[in-house]
Amino acid sequence: MGSAPVSDLPIRHAATVILTRTGDSGPEVLMGQRGASAAFMPSKYVFPGGAVDTTDADVPLATPLDPLAARMLQAAPGPHALAIAAIRELWEETGLALGQPGPWPSPVPEGWEGFAARGLCPSAEGLRFVFRAITPPGRPRRFDARFFLADAAQVAGDAADFSAACDELSHLHWIALTEVRRLDLPFITEVVLSEVSLLLGGGDQPGVPFFDNSGTTPTFRRITDV
Repeated sequence: MGSAPVSDLPIRHAATVILTRTGDSGPEVLMGQRGASAAFMPSKYVFPGGAVDTTDADVPLATPLDPLAARMLQAAPGPHALAIAAIRELWEETGLALGQPGPWPSPVPEGWEGFAARGLCPSAEGLRFVFRAITPPGRPRRFDARFFLADAAQVAGDAADFSAACDELSHLHWIALTEVRRLDLPFITEVVLSEVSLLLGGGDQPGVPFFDNSGTTPTFRRITDV
């Protein structure tokens, strides 16, 4: 049997972390480069993130998402699973842990052994839901991605230590917002960066921007509190 047309590909839920800190030239973001052979966005610089796993909803959180973000993320797979996916992807791809000291149930879920070995439980404290985008039809992968903004102060340990990272992203580095657009970025990443620049500059966000490409007509709207 042949493969399904790209327009018929399933849309997978995903979560991304935009980690920020203050550098010598102002706000900085953490970026990494996808491999040249990657099926989705090859060679592009992106934020750490990826698809939600079926087990993410069962992983405990030391601190839940703030109530406003949780209300705006009530649709499947739900705020808890999305927060865990964001923290897990950041951990896997950068080796940075958004966690707080705490015990784990036994046994520790697969993939979290290194996190737990540090005496940490994942924590959603400080995660701010700032963007949502669904990949348009015609791409080799499609995701319904929620983007979370977080300050590097929430990282347990050195936010410049990537020694525990997997090899999915290369050239992990902090880069000033004023310099980041010289990197090879996906279009949606440039759009998200504009929103991040506004927020870090003290601007107001009247609802969370949502690029909805789930239907035949692209739609832009803003998600507001319910």
